[in-house]
Parts: sequence; structure tokens; C-alpha cells
Amino acid sequence: MIEIKNLRAGYGRPDAFIPAVDDISLTIGDNEIIGIAGESGSGKSTLLRTIYGDFTGGLKLRDGSVTGHFKDPETGRPLVCESSTFQKLWWDVISYVPQGSMSVLNPIMKIEKQVTDGLPAREKRGSRQELRSRLASFLAGFGLPETVLDSYPHQLSGGMRQRVLVAIAAFVNPQLILADEPTTALDVVVQKRILLMLVEIQRRLKNTLVLVSHDLGVHYQITDRIAIAYKGKIVEVGPTDEVFSNPQHDYTKALIAALPRIGQPRQETARGAVGVIV
Repeated sequence: MIEIKNLRAGYGRPDAFIPAVDDISLTIGDNEIIGIAGESGSGKSTLLRTIYGDFTGGLKLRDGSVTGHFKDPETGRPLVCESSTFQKLWWDVISYVPQGSMSVLNPIMKIEKQVTDGLPAREKRGSRQELRSRLASFLAGFGLPETVLDSYPHQLSGGMRQRVLVAIAAFVNPQLILADEPTTALDVVVQKRILLMLVEIQRRLKNTLVLVSHDLGVHYQITDRIAIAYKGKIVEVGPTDEVFSNPQHDYTKALIAALPRIGQPRQETARGAVGVIV
């Protein structure tokens, strides 16, 4: 699906470059949920943006490559491209679930228009009413009423806005969904609902989900593999169960040791860890 080789990326001018991703190599496979974990400032969100090909806000690719192996959604033929051209695939082959719904959704545009404006042409075939009916049916699967389509973002709760973002990302059946801290600042019940939605979507579509979160409990609950980011590098990667039960890097060991546990000795394995969706 995605091959990342010797990736270096960061921010600023050539004479004042601040590295955020430092020589990362990672393979992301088909039909898997892979997590990227680490503390704030570890480079995980920058890595996700670089994979997505979002080179705005001063983000620059300094060295290395990100290569995507997809299927053309129209013909089904193999489609190979670099991250510099991924923008042509946004909201079609590749979708992105950002953190902070109010900073992403247009505050002066109703939800229906925000969804339909970004859809590829093939999804807009038929009448407007037919498309609205499909959207309403899809939103219902996320526990959202049709009236959401006629609402402005400020008229929705934080959890509803975040579910709207997940629905937008999933509506066109993308082959790759990138989710950056999709449950930040939400209460535990809403967090659980959104995470289970992402898992259900991945299992149903058999696509690939890359999940960035600082919360190891989230990764433990839903990911197949986990990559640990530290100071701009990936210091450990492997099947989630193996990383939690037998961490190799000192930083990974410290992260797992810091997980809260209820009614269990500290030295027991992370299998007893309490995440956000227990």
C-alpha cells in the first residue's frame, strides 16, 4: 500500500530548517490498521501529513520518498504514485480525518454542501435528491439524523462534528484513511463510538487505516500493528500484541509502564491496560 523510505521532513526555510521527521522507513500494508504512537512533538502528525501529501503551513519534504500502491477507482488497474501527487487522490482514493473539527469544517457552509463539494464526479451522478438520500442513509449509520445536512458546524456538538468528518472520509470507500488524533477533546463515550466506527469501516471496506494517537490504550484496543515515534524517528514497530507484551526500546517500555491499570500490579503486562474503549 504505502512504502516510506528514508523520509526526512520538517518546517521552515532552507537556511532555517526544523526537522520533524528524521530518516523514517516504514511499510504500511493492505487491509490493516496500523497505529503511530508517541508523545507530543515526536513527529507523528507530521509523518501523517507527509504521507497524505499535505505540504502546507511550511511543511517540506527534505529527503526520501513516500510511494503509494493503489487501484484506479474507475478501472481497477494498479496505480502507483508519489506523495507529491497524492493531492489528486484526496477524498477519493485517500481520505484524511483531522483533529479539531471546528478548525476544519467551514463555519459558514452547511454540512451537505461541504460533503458534496469534495466528492469525485462519479459520486455526483444522478439527481441532487438521490445524492442527498444516499448521504442521509450513510450518516444514519453514524447515528446522525438527516437534519445534520442542513446544519452549520456550530449547530452540532463536538462529537457530531467529528462523526461528520469520519463520514466524509469514508463515504467514497477510500483505499486509505489517515486519522490524526480523531478523538482528541471528546468524552469517553463519544471516543468509543468514533473509534468503533473507524474499525467497522476498515473491516467492511477491507482498506487500510493509519491512526495517529498519543493514547496507547487506543492503539492496544484496535490496531493490528503499532509504530512508536520518538524525536522524529520510528524506534520500534511490530504487531501490537507483541510490542505491548515484549517492548524492545526503552522509550516504548516507559510508555507502556505509564499506562494506568485498575486492580493489577504494576509489573503485569499491558494486557491489563485500561484504554479509552474498555
